Amino acid sequence: MKNAIFGIVATLVAASVVGGCDSLKNLKGEVDPDEVRTMEDVRHESSGKLFGEDAFTYGGPPKSREDPGGGGIGVNSFLWRASLDTISFMPVNSADPFGGVIITDWHSPPQAPSERFKMNVYIMGRALRADGVRVAVFRQVREGQASWRDAAVAENASHGIEDAILMKARQLRNQSLQ
Repeated sequence: MKNAIFGIVATLVAASVVGGCDSLKNLKGEVDPDEVRTMEDVRHESSGKLFGEDAFTYGGPPKSREDPGGGGIGVNSFLWRASLDTISFMPVNSADPFGGVIITDWHSPPQAPSERFKMNVYIMGRALRADGVRVAVFRQVREGQASWRDAAVAENASHGIEDAILMKARQLRNQSLQ
């Protein structure tokens, strides 16, 4: 049984080695003129997009500024800046400008120390549209000294924050056009 398995493995290894040799065209060391590449060819081949089509470029010509809402990030820059400005009173736990996600840490308002809030902001794309931002609001209330329990959030809380972000994004866009 061991010899059969060894034979199969040896056959697969040999087939892989022979298959890998397929790309070797000239074993005598002669130079094939079709395979010669200049530094300009290498430079052109190495230029590209680091994080996708609409993100940072490297090695090539700079990206044109056809989309004023882009700004080199994966989502609309006006919505991104407006989101950060709108929720600036809360500590940001993580922010991903390429994925369009902002996650805050828990925050207790000074007027209500027995409750705390957390928000997740999702920017849905590169367009400045009314449905381009989603906000999830979480609330907890204190039970005893050290424990927190989840509590209901007002229905219009997330919509109110979304509206504030959209209004700020429109202001930012209008300022950039002046």
